[in-house]
Amino acid sequence: MKAVRFTLSGKNAFFKKPEVNAYYYFTYGQIHKVALLGMFGAIAGYDGYAQKKWTVRKKGDSLIEEYPEFYEKLRNLKISIVPRNERGYIPKKIQTFNNSVGYACAEQGGNLIVKEQWLENPIWNIYVLLDCEEAEQIAQMLENNKCVYMPYLGKNDHLADIKHVTLLDLETIVLKETEISSMFPKQIGEICLPDDEDEIEEFKYEEKLPIRLDGHTNLYEYDTFCYTNLPIRVKEANLYKDEKKILAFY
Repeated sequence: MKAVRFTLSGKNAFFKKPEVNAYYYFTYGQIHKVALLGMFGAIAGYDGYAQKKWTVRKKGDSLIEEYPEFYEKLRNLKISIVPRNERGYIPKKIQTFNNSVGYACAEQGGNLIVKEQWLENPIWNIYVLLDCEEAEQIAQMLENNKCVYMPYLGKNDHLADIKHVTLLDLETIVLKETEISSMFPKQIGEICLPDDEDEIEEFKYEEKLPIRLDGHTNLYEYDTFCYTNLPIRVKEANLYKDEKKILAFY
């Protein structure tokens, strides 16, 4: 199976959690699929949430599924995310700054003090399967260093650095037990705990992350994702091999 692989990094990133704290805005600890599709949509020039003309429903009308253009076109892309920060953990730091545009808040002077939690120096290897026209278009634009809108990491304060774009062939594999080099949905298998005699320095990163949008509300739907160097007893998964790396696509 053909795929495109590239390194994605930045000085900072902010993938906002929708739950708003009274004092801080928090970030997810990793880039998630919906945010990655939004970045691809910017590269391809697709419309986002702000440009979407939502259907006005009257009382009694049945619900319909509708999405922003970027998600409508790209939601079926198969991706794999390989964290490059040590053990998958990306340091976070609270940043405080002023929003003084004048209409930021109702307080005198219109100055709003914003406190956000940013990821520091995140880096990932991203894979996309080239199994559809939209994926081929994204790969071509990445390979030629082209974009319609500037890609960023969750917020336009954080520009995305895209390097080492490579087209490659991945080997489809079926394994009952293996180490997986990428993030993967926890439901695809069970983690095999090491024996007491094993001297490996094992690690496990786990976080609930957005994986898709609900068609009626456009709110996030979640899966629990893992990243570990422990073997996985695989139940069902789309696994591919890149040299020695076993990758899970979703």
